[in-house]
Amino acid sequence: MSGKPEPTEYAAFYETYIALVPQTDIVSALEAQRLQMTQLLTACSERDGNFRYAPEKWTMKEVIGHLTDCERIFTYRALRIARGDLTPLAGFEQDDYVRAAGYARRQLREVAEEFATVRIATVAFYRSLDEEAWVRRGVANKNEVSVRALAFITAGHELHHRRLLEERYLAAIPRA
Repeated sequence: MSGKPEPTEYAAFYETYIALVPQTDIVSALEAQRLQMTQLLTACSERDGNFRYAPEKWTMKEVIGHLTDCERIFTYRALRIARGDLTPLAGFEQDDYVRAAGYARRQLREVAEEFATVRIATVAFYRSLDEEAWVRRGVANKNEVSVRALAFITAGHELHHRRLLEERYLAAIPRA
């Protein structure tokens, strides 16, 4: 499915993520992001993975874990909606998920591999959809959303956090 979602396909607060995605071929964009994130994280050390740019902020590993958790949830929502399931889907509290996941105690390499593996599954799912599935709509977190919008939200969310990683984490890590 090509083309960005229309504003009627998602809640207004997702516009900040969708606007970050310049591509209209969302499946190719998602695949390219996997490669870019893998390259970014391969250059990072375990010490980098434990870095916080401010005391109350997540570590780099927690940011990557957050991306992985959110991608799983966004794709699960897309799966349910693509398959015609009209059951309203609940929201989630991101901070609770990060606290419960224990990403900070894991190795950066493992967290990065998990992100890449989840992204491979996400790309495979979106590649499998026909045109009708892309435009199906359902309700998630009390808002109507299309499958296409969920794909763009996933990509925009990754771009938002990758920029934070580059600008607030990697740029601030003291190098010896």
